[in-house]
Amino acid sequence: MHETSVTTRELTRRFGRFVAVDRVSIEVGSGEIFGFLGANGAGKTTLIRVLCGLLKPTTGEATVAGYDVYTQSERIKQNIGYMSQRFSLYEDLTVAENIEFYGGIYGLARTKLRQKEKEILKNFGLHRHADSLTAGLPFGFKQRLALGCAMLHEPPILFLDEPTSGVDPRARREFWDTIHETAGRGTTVLVTTHFMEEAEYCNRVLIMHVGRIIALDTPDALKSRFEKRTMQEVFLELVGKEIGETRTRGQHGEQGEKP
Repeated sequence: MHETSVTTRELTRRFGRFVAVDRVSIEVGSGEIFGFLGANGAGKTTLIRVLCGLLKPTTGEATVAGYDVYTQSERIKQNIGYMSQRFSLYEDLTVAENIEFYGGIYGLARTKLRQKEKEILKNFGLHRHADSLTAGLPFGFKQRLALGCAMLHEPPILFLDEPTSGVDPRARREFWDTIHETAGRGTTVLVTTHFMEEAEYCNRVLIMHVGRIIALDTPDALKSRFEKRTMQEVFLELVGKEIGETRTRGQHGEQGEKP
């Protein structure tokens, strides 16, 4: 594996008694497309928010781009791009105005911002929409723009939280082509999804269930290990097994939450 971009050791995040992220340990290499796969509520978004410096862990360790999540969250934010589940663009601004606004937030010089604006409009197929209000764009184009804005400052690490939710299959495939091009230029991409077929597009996949890692490997290795044809079949077997074990523990009066 290449140089490590993200590392966690026994990372845990609690909300009261609820354990959202349960002792997660990972290492993500530079230029890797690393997928977080799981149903809604599995802990994917909470884990991403901790790694982005938006939430402090309860216990455990984590570094992003070499910076500690406890003490250097501002340095982390300077070295990442983040595309959240919730739409982060300003719909009453044009496409070009959104790019200029985010360029200002990231502190890009005027000359650099103009260069990046041209690149985003060209590379993301948005040049015809530069002067269009963002509110009127098809959803797939909004997602492209949001990704472009997250990449304006050329961060070495990019976090994408369910970026293709609500996007049609064709737009989703095009979006993933862009992700692969981005990783091909050396950017580390960490992406959460609940679409099983998207796991096939990642270099490695972490499958989560109720905050815990239940599998971590390449898609091909996981399919081979469990003798399945697709990642969906792998996921269903693993999660089904976890649910069955949880019910068994419940029947024996055991607590599902770990201390």
